[in-house]
Amino acid sequence: MKKERKILLAILVVALVVRIAFAFSTPLRIWDETVYAGLGYDLSRNPADYSFAHNGWSDFIPNGMWPKAGFRAPLLPYTLAVLNFLNLGALIELLMPVVGTINVLLVYFLGKKLFGEKTGLYSAVFISFLPFHAYHSGKILTDIFSTTFLTLAILLFWKGFEENDKRSKVLFGFAFALTILARYTMLWMVPVFLVYFMLKHRSLGFLKDNCLWAAAAVFLVTFIPLFSYGLYEYQNPLGAFVHGFLAAPYWGGTQEWYEYFKIWPIMFSAVGIAVIFALIGVFKERKYVKKEHYLLLLWAALFLLFAMNMPHKEDRYILPIAPAVCILTGAYIASLKKCRTAALATVVILSIITLAGGIVYTYNTSYTDKYMCFLEANKYLNAVENNALIITDESPVVYYYTKRETSFYPNPWGMPELRALANNYAGRPVYVFFTDFDMPLWDEKNKMKKADLDAGSNKTFECLRGESFSFVYKYA
Repeated sequence: MKKERKILLAILVVALVVRIAFAFSTPLRIWDETVYAGLGYDLSRNPADYSFAHNGWSDFIPNGMWPKAGFRAPLLPYTLAVLNFLNLGALIELLMPVVGTINVLLVYFLGKKLFGEKTGLYSAVFISFLPFHAYHSGKILTDIFSTTFLTLAILLFWKGFEENDKRSKVLFGFAFALTILARYTMLWMVPVFLVYFMLKHRSLGFLKDNCLWAAAAVFLVTFIPLFSYGLYEYQNPLGAFVHGFLAAPYWGGTQEWYEYFKIWPIMFSAVGIAVIFALIGVFKERKYVKKEHYLLLLWAALFLLFAMNMPHKEDRYILPIAPAVCILTGAYIASLKKCRTAALATVVILSIITLAGGIVYTYNTSYTDKYMCFLEANKYLNAVENNALIITDESPVVYYYTKRETSFYPNPWGMPELRALANNYAGRPVYVFFTDFDMPLWDEKNKMKKADLDAGSNKTFECLRGESFSFVYKYA
């Protein structure tokens, strides 16, 4: 085995171990993770029902389109559905660590394709230890999933349109369609390819390439199921995309345009600093005129620009630029004539320190009394009657852990309103889940709910850990 292959294999093994460590650094799956997992579980039983209408739980977005689920990109839920259908649901928690590691491998191939073996290896090392890439590789979310498909699409794009491989051109259309089906915001990459063609050809001559049109045809054909779903559910073939656009600003509030620069060192660690030197070198030496560089620059800059203009911002929203950032940094360090080893070691060591700190922080902030009580209550509810209804404010999360039908607390709250809700499920046991996981007692409204439940319902479970608590009431 060649030395480079041994090094690459070692990088991949380490990358996988790090991502598995993040997958189990927290005992609890967050809301979005349980939504995708819940959809995957339900779709394995009825693949034609992509909604929340008949599944006994809800991911509520109040924009007039509930119970449709089209605002959630469908590729991940259907992938999870396949695993569930094959009775491989136990592997779901390992899916993203594996996908994240595949992304490391694809970054190696792309870096090698653009700048050579050394850049490929350096880039793979950097993304292996990139803090927010590793962290989100432990989450059942669309970000790593779509970023991996994007890296594959870029690799096929280069092989197809720079090496004139006709098969790769067509496969690029398919891979890019899957990228968007994994996460709708990948539509932001469309201008990247268009601008790239314009810069390269300085004309519209690229439109004469028949394989480009074949790729576009494959791209559109891949969307036929989603367009059909849009027509059926929204009376608009683009209905799922419209729903996603309307749902995007609902959670998390609004952040300033420079939010990503505030958290840049936490996300990218030393790579985030090294890429600044890489960019200085690119512009100082006029490397930006080379197509390898301006492809990466367009990829990172345009996607980041779109993300900065979105009202709500989270670090994971710019994960798709991580491969470009790592390859630019890898190419820069590989080009150094002096201090290359020292620069490489510095970036890697600082990244590992940041990464280790992230694992410890995640563990310490997740294995808390509040989280553990919440999980104990879910284990209790998992064992209650199969036909039970659980009233909770964490519908998808509780459904994920219990597989029991859930309903949100009545709003406005009151015992008569609770009675009316329970009467809709006459003849079935009704459990009310009250926990400081999402209902802290410093809120007077929650105090009132607890007092009403204590007076009017039978407490069947309690978990008290320090100042944290979870209670389950059986409503009569």
